[in-house]
Amino acid sequence: MGSFLARRILLTLPVLFLVSVMVFSLIHLIPGDPARVILGQDATPGAVAALREQLGLNKPLIVQYLDWVGNVLHGNLGLSLSNQIAVATLIGQRLPVTIELAIGTFLFAVIIALPLGILSAIKRGKFADLVAAFATSLGLSIPPFWLGIMLLLAFTVRFHIFPSSGYVPLTQNVGQNLQSMFLPVLATGIREAAVLLRMTRASLAEVLDADFVRTARAKGIRGYRVILRHALKNALVPVITQSGLQIAGLLGGLVITETIFSLPGFGSLLVNAIFSRDYTTIQGSALVAALLVILVNLATDLCYGFIDPRIRITRGEG
Repeated sequence: MGSFLARRILLTLPVLFLVSVMVFSLIHLIPGDPARVILGQDATPGAVAALREQLGLNKPLIVQYLDWVGNVLHGNLGLSLSNQIAVATLIGQRLPVTIELAIGTFLFAVIIALPLGILSAIKRGKFADLVAAFATSLGLSIPPFWLGIMLLLAFTVRFHIFPSSGYVPLTQNVGQNLQSMFLPVLATGIREAAVLLRMTRASLAEVLDADFVRTARAKGIRGYRVILRHALKNALVPVITQSGLQIAGLLGGLVITETIFSLPGFGSLLVNAIFSRDYTTIQGSALVAALLVILVNLATDLCYGFIDPRIRITRGEG
Protein backbone atom coordinates (compact mmCIF):
# COMPACT_ATOMS: atom_id res chain seq x y z
CA MET A 1 0.00 0.00 0.00
CA GLY A 2 2.91 2.34 0.72
CA SER A 3 4.32 2.10 -2.82
CA PHE A 4 0.83 2.57 -4.25
CA LEU A 5 0.38 5.73 -2.18
CA ALA A 6 3.83 7.03 -3.16
CA ARG A 7 3.10 6.35 -6.83
CA ARG A 8 -0.20 8.21 -6.70
CA ILE A 9 1.39 11.21 -4.95
CA LEU A 10 4.18 11.34 -7.55
CA LEU A 11 1.60 11.33 -10.33
CA THR A 12 -0.03 14.42 -8.84
CA LEU A 13 3.20 16.47 -9.16
CA PRO A 14 2.90 17.00 -12.97
CA VAL A 15 -0.75 17.88 -12.47
CA LEU A 16 0.17 20.45 -9.82
CA PHE A 17 2.75 21.96 -12.16
CA LEU A 18 0.24 22.29 -15.01
CA VAL A 19 -2.36 23.73 -12.66
CA SER A 20 0.11 26.34 -11.39
CA VAL A 21 0.98 27.34 -14.97
CA MET A 22 -2.69 27.64 -15.93
CA VAL A 23 -3.60 29.65 -12.84
CA PHE A 24 -0.63 31.95 -13.26
CA SER A 25 -1.41 32.45 -16.95
CA LEU A 26 -4.92 33.60 -16.09
CA ILE A 27 -3.94 37.23 -15.59
CA HIS A 28 -1.88 37.26 -18.79
CA LEU A 29 -4.79 36.02 -20.92
CA ILE A 30 -6.61 39.29 -20.37
CA PRO A 31 -6.68 41.36 -23.56
CA GLY A 32 -4.54 44.48 -23.21
CA ASP A 33 -2.64 45.62 -20.15
CA PRO A 34 -3.81 43.76 -17.01
CA ALA A 35 -3.05 46.79 -14.85
CA ARG A 36 -5.17 48.97 -17.11
CA VAL A 37 -7.99 46.43 -17.02
CA ILE A 38 -7.84 46.28 -13.22
CA LEU A 39 -7.80 50.06 -12.70
CA GLY A 40 -10.15 50.95 -15.53
CA GLN A 41 -9.78 53.16 -18.56
CA ASP A 42 -9.85 56.37 -16.50
CA ALA A 43 -6.73 55.50 -14.51
CA THR A 44 -3.72 57.78 -14.86
CA PRO A 45 -0.51 56.48 -16.47
CA GLY A 46 1.21 56.88 -13.12
CA ALA A 47 -1.34 54.69 -11.35
CA VAL A 48 -1.07 52.06 -14.07
CA ALA A 49 2.72 52.10 -13.86
CA ALA A 50 2.57 51.79 -10.06
CA LEU A 51 0.23 48.80 -10.27
CA ARG A 52 2.42 47.15 -12.88
CA GLU A 53 5.34 47.57 -10.51
CA GLN A 54 3.27 46.21 -7.60
CA LEU A 55 2.19 43.15 -9.58
CA GLY A 56 5.67 42.63 -10.99
CA LEU A 57 4.40 42.86 -14.54
CA ASN A 58 7.56 44.64 -15.66
CA LYS A 59 9.64 41.51 -15.07
CA PRO A 60 10.14 38.73 -17.64
CA LEU A 61 7.29 36.22 -17.62
CA ILE A 62 9.36 33.31 -16.37
CA VAL A 63 10.66 35.44 -13.48
CA GLN A 64 7.10 36.45 -12.59
CA TYR A 65 6.06 32.78 -12.56
CA LEU A 66 8.98 31.70 -10.40
CA ASP A 67 8.36 34.58 -7.97
CA TRP A 68 4.69 33.63 -7.74
CA VAL A 69 5.42 29.92 -7.22
CA GLY A 70 8.01 30.80 -4.59
CA ASN A 71 5.48 32.92 -2.71
CA VAL A 72 2.81 30.21 -3.01
CA LEU A 73 5.20 27.60 -1.61
CA HIS A 74 5.70 29.88 1.40
CA GLY A 75 1.94 30.26 1.84
CA ASN A 76 1.83 33.77 0.41
CA LEU A 77 -0.97 34.13 -2.16
CA GLY A 78 -0.63 37.91 -2.29
CA LEU A 79 -2.95 40.71 -1.23
CA SER A 80 -6.47 41.20 -2.48
CA LEU A 81 -6.64 44.09 -4.93
CA SER A 82 -10.09 44.99 -3.59
CA ASN A 83 -9.39 45.38 0.12
CA GLN A 84 -5.65 44.73 0.60
CA ILE A 85 -6.34 41.74 2.85
CA ALA A 86 -4.15 38.67 2.43
CA VAL A 87 -5.79 36.26 -0.03
CA ALA A 88 -4.82 33.34 2.21
CA THR A 89 -6.74 34.99 5.05
CA LEU A 90 -9.83 35.49 2.89
CA ILE A 91 -9.74 31.88 1.72
CA GLY A 92 -9.19 30.68 5.28
CA GLN A 93 -12.31 32.56 6.37
CA ARG A 94 -14.51 31.28 3.53
CA LEU A 95 -13.28 27.77 2.80
CA PRO A 96 -14.53 26.10 6.03
CA VAL A 97 -18.10 27.14 5.17
CA THR A 98 -17.95 25.49 1.76
CA ILE A 99 -16.20 22.38 3.09
CA GLU A 100 -18.84 21.99 5.79
CA LEU A 101 -21.62 22.42 3.25
CA ALA A 102 -19.99 19.96 0.85
CA ILE A 103 -19.39 17.33 3.55
CA GLY A 104 -22.92 17.76 4.92
CA THR A 105 -24.40 17.44 1.45
CA PHE A 106 -22.37 14.33 0.68
CA LEU A 107 -23.21 12.65 4.01
CA PHE A 108 -26.89 13.41 3.45
CA ALA A 109 -26.64 11.85 -0.02
CA VAL A 110 -24.88 8.74 1.28
CA ILE A 111 -27.38 8.22 4.11
CA ILE A 112 -30.27 8.39 1.65
CA ALA A 113 -28.74 6.73 -1.39
CA LEU A 114 -26.92 3.68 -0.07
CA PRO A 115 -29.80 1.98 1.80
CA LEU A 116 -32.31 2.80 -0.92
CA GLY A 117 -29.89 1.78 -3.67
CA ILE A 118 -29.17 -1.57 -2.01
CA LEU A 119 -32.87 -2.19 -1.37
CA SER A 120 -33.73 -1.24 -4.94
CA ALA A 121 -31.12 -3.62 -6.38
CA ILE A 122 -32.27 -6.50 -4.20
CA LYS A 123 -35.96 -5.90 -4.94
CA ARG A 124 -35.62 -5.31 -8.68
CA GLY A 125 -38.96 -4.89 -10.41
CA LYS A 126 -40.88 -4.83 -7.15
CA PHE A 127 -42.65 -2.03 -5.32
CA ALA A 128 -39.54 -0.82 -3.44
CA ASP A 129 -37.62 -0.62 -6.72
CA LEU A 130 -40.39 1.39 -8.36
CA VAL A 131 -40.51 3.81 -5.42
CA ALA A 132 -36.73 4.26 -5.57
CA ALA A 133 -36.88 4.84 -9.34
CA PHE A 134 -39.59 7.46 -8.85
CA ALA A 135 -37.59 9.16 -6.09
CA THR A 136 -34.49 9.16 -8.31
CA SER A 137 -36.32 10.74 -11.24
CA LEU A 138 -37.89 13.31 -8.96
CA GLY A 139 -34.59 14.21 -7.31
CA LEU A 140 -32.85 14.60 -10.66
CA SER A 141 -35.68 16.68 -12.10
CA ILE A 142 -35.80 19.33 -9.40
CA PRO A 143 -33.21 22.11 -9.87
CA PRO A 144 -31.37 22.70 -6.56
CA PHE A 145 -31.65 26.50 -6.88
CA TRP A 146 -35.46 26.29 -7.29
CA LEU A 147 -35.73 23.84 -4.39
CA GLY A 148 -33.59 26.16 -2.26
CA ILE A 149 -35.89 29.10 -2.93
CA MET A 150 -38.98 27.02 -2.20
CA LEU A 151 -37.47 25.76 1.05
CA LEU A 152 -36.68 29.32 2.07
CA LEU A 153 -40.23 30.46 1.34
CA ALA A 154 -41.78 27.52 3.19
CA PHE A 155 -39.58 27.10 6.26
CA THR A 156 -38.43 30.66 6.89
CA VAL A 157 -41.03 33.02 5.44
CA ARG A 158 -44.11 30.89 6.08
CA PHE A 159 -43.35 28.81 9.19
CA HIS A 160 -40.32 30.66 10.64
CA ILE A 161 -38.59 27.40 11.55
CA PHE A 162 -35.14 28.15 10.12
CA PRO A 163 -33.18 31.40 9.72
CA SER A 164 -33.49 32.93 6.26
CA SER A 165 -29.79 33.72 5.94
CA GLY A 166 -26.50 33.92 7.76
CA TYR A 167 -23.98 31.43 9.01
CA VAL A 168 -22.92 30.50 12.53
CA PRO A 169 -19.60 28.62 12.81
CA LEU A 170 -19.75 25.12 14.24
CA THR A 171 -17.22 26.05 16.92
CA GLN A 172 -19.36 28.97 18.06
CA ASN A 173 -22.77 27.34 18.44
CA VAL A 174 -23.55 23.80 17.27
CA GLY A 175 -27.33 24.20 17.34
CA GLN A 176 -27.40 27.46 15.39
CA ASN A 177 -24.83 26.07 12.97
CA LEU A 178 -27.05 23.07 12.21
CA GLN A 179 -30.03 25.39 11.79
CA SER A 180 -28.17 27.58 9.31
CA MET A 181 -26.86 24.61 7.30
CA PHE A 182 -29.92 22.33 7.26
CA LEU A 183 -31.79 23.93 4.37
CA PRO A 184 -28.70 24.42 2.17
CA VAL A 185 -27.72 20.78 2.70
CA LEU A 186 -31.27 19.63 1.95
CA ALA A 187 -31.54 21.76 -1.19
CA THR A 188 -28.29 20.45 -2.62
CA GLY A 189 -28.30 16.97 -1.15
CA ILE A 190 -31.50 15.69 -2.74
CA ARG A 191 -30.06 15.84 -6.24
CA GLU A 192 -26.73 14.36 -5.11
CA ALA A 193 -28.59 11.55 -3.34
CA ALA A 194 -30.54 10.78 -6.52
CA VAL A 195 -27.34 10.51 -8.56
CA LEU A 196 -25.68 8.26 -5.98
CA LEU A 197 -28.80 6.12 -5.56
CA ARG A 198 -28.97 5.42 -9.28
CA MET A 199 -25.29 4.48 -9.41
CA THR A 200 -25.55 2.21 -6.33
CA ARG A 201 -28.60 0.45 -7.68
CA ALA A 202 -27.12 -0.15 -11.15
CA SER A 203 -23.72 -1.28 -9.86
CA LEU A 204 -25.08 -3.68 -7.23
CA ALA A 205 -27.71 -5.10 -9.60
CA GLU A 206 -24.96 -5.96 -12.09
CA VAL A 207 -22.81 -7.63 -9.43
CA LEU A 208 -25.72 -9.65 -8.08
CA ASP A 209 -25.98 -11.33 -11.49
CA ALA A 210 -22.29 -12.29 -11.50
CA ASP A 211 -21.19 -15.95 -11.40
CA PHE A 212 -19.38 -15.66 -8.06
CA VAL A 213 -22.57 -14.45 -6.38
CA ARG A 214 -24.58 -17.33 -7.79
CA THR A 215 -21.82 -19.71 -6.67
CA ALA A 216 -21.90 -18.28 -3.15
CA ARG A 217 -25.65 -18.72 -3.01
CA ALA A 218 -25.37 -22.28 -4.36
CA LYS A 219 -23.01 -23.06 -1.48
CA GLY A 220 -25.75 -22.10 0.94
CA ILE A 221 -24.42 -18.73 2.09
CA ARG A 222 -27.31 -16.71 3.44
CA GLY A 223 -28.67 -13.83 1.41
CA TYR A 224 -27.55 -10.88 3.52
CA ARG A 225 -24.01 -12.30 3.86
CA VAL A 226 -23.71 -12.64 0.10
CA ILE A 227 -24.77 -9.04 -0.34
CA LEU A 228 -22.78 -7.43 2.45
CA ARG A 229 -19.57 -9.48 2.26
CA HIS A 230 -19.30 -10.27 -1.44
CA ALA A 231 -21.58 -8.30 -3.76
CA LEU A 232 -21.57 -4.88 -2.10
CA LYS A 233 -17.78 -4.72 -1.81
CA ASN A 234 -17.39 -5.31 -5.55
CA ALA A 235 -20.18 -2.88 -6.36
CA LEU A 236 -18.61 -0.03 -4.41
CA VAL A 237 -15.82 0.80 -6.88
CA PRO A 238 -18.02 2.70 -9.37
CA VAL A 239 -19.94 4.20 -6.44
CA ILE A 240 -16.67 5.55 -5.03
CA THR A 241 -15.80 6.94 -8.44
CA GLN A 242 -19.13 8.74 -8.57
CA SER A 243 -18.70 9.95 -4.99
CA GLY A 244 -15.30 11.45 -5.78
CA LEU A 245 -16.71 13.31 -8.76
CA GLN A 246 -19.61 14.59 -6.66
CA ILE A 247 -17.39 15.84 -3.83
CA ALA A 248 -15.06 17.58 -6.29
CA GLY A 249 -18.04 19.16 -8.01
CA LEU A 250 -19.52 20.30 -4.70
CA LEU A 251 -16.31 21.99 -3.57
CA GLY A 252 -16.32 24.19 -6.64
CA GLY A 253 -20.00 24.36 -7.51
CA LEU A 254 -21.87 25.46 -4.42
CA VAL A 255 -21.86 29.13 -5.32
CA ILE A 256 -25.59 29.20 -6.21
CA THR A 257 -26.56 27.55 -2.93
CA GLU A 258 -24.28 29.91 -1.02
CA THR A 259 -25.85 32.88 -2.79
CA ILE A 260 -29.45 31.79 -2.14
CA PHE A 261 -28.83 31.17 1.56
CA SER A 262 -26.37 34.08 1.99
CA LEU A 263 -23.57 31.80 3.14
CA PRO A 264 -20.08 33.41 3.17
CA GLY A 265 -18.49 30.52 1.33
CA PHE A 266 -15.55 29.95 -0.96
CA GLY A 267 -17.64 29.98 -4.15
CA SER A 268 -19.12 33.40 -3.43
CA LEU A 269 -15.60 34.72 -2.69
CA LEU A 270 -14.45 33.60 -6.13
CA VAL A 271 -17.49 35.00 -7.92
CA ASN A 272 -17.19 38.35 -6.15
CA ALA A 273 -13.50 38.47 -7.06
CA ILE A 274 -14.37 37.85 -10.71
CA PHE A 275 -16.96 40.64 -10.73
CA SER A 276 -14.51 43.07 -9.08
CA ARG A 277 -11.56 41.89 -11.23
CA ASP A 278 -9.56 41.06 -8.12
CA TYR A 279 -7.03 38.92 -9.94
CA THR A 280 -4.81 37.99 -7.02
CA THR A 281 -7.87 36.60 -5.23
CA ILE A 282 -8.96 34.82 -8.41
CA GLN A 283 -5.53 33.25 -8.82
CA GLY A 284 -5.36 32.16 -5.18
CA SER A 285 -8.91 30.82 -5.13
CA ALA A 286 -8.49 28.95 -8.42
CA LEU A 287 -5.27 27.38 -7.17
CA VAL A 288 -6.85 26.27 -3.89
CA ALA A 289 -9.91 24.89 -5.72
CA ALA A 290 -7.66 22.90 -8.04
CA LEU A 291 -5.67 21.56 -5.09
CA LEU A 292 -8.86 20.44 -3.39
CA VAL A 293 -9.97 18.54 -6.49
CA ILE A 294 -6.54 16.89 -6.73
CA LEU A 295 -6.73 15.84 -3.07
CA VAL A 296 -10.23 14.42 -3.58
CA ASN A 297 -9.03 12.43 -6.60
CA LEU A 298 -6.05 11.17 -4.62
CA ALA A 299 -8.33 10.09 -1.76
CA THR A 300 -10.61 8.36 -4.28
CA ASP A 301 -7.69 6.40 -5.72
CA LEU A 302 -6.62 5.37 -2.22
CA CYS A 303 -10.14 4.17 -1.49
CA TYR A 304 -9.93 1.99 -4.60
CA GLY A 305 -6.86 0.36 -3.15
CA PHE A 306 -8.56 -0.37 0.15
CA ILE A 307 -11.77 -1.69 -1.38
CA ASP A 308 -10.20 -3.80 -4.13
CA PRO A 309 -6.54 -4.90 -3.71
CA ARG A 310 -6.48 -5.96 -7.39
CA ILE A 311 -6.37 -2.27 -8.32
CA ARG A 312 -3.17 -1.80 -6.34
CA ILE A 313 -1.62 -4.78 -8.11
CA THR A 314 -2.66 -3.76 -11.62
CA ARG A 315 -1.28 -0.28 -10.99
CA GLY A 316 2.18 -1.47 -10.14
CA GLU A 317 2.18 -2.79 -6.57
CA GLY A 318 2.98 -6.40 -5.91
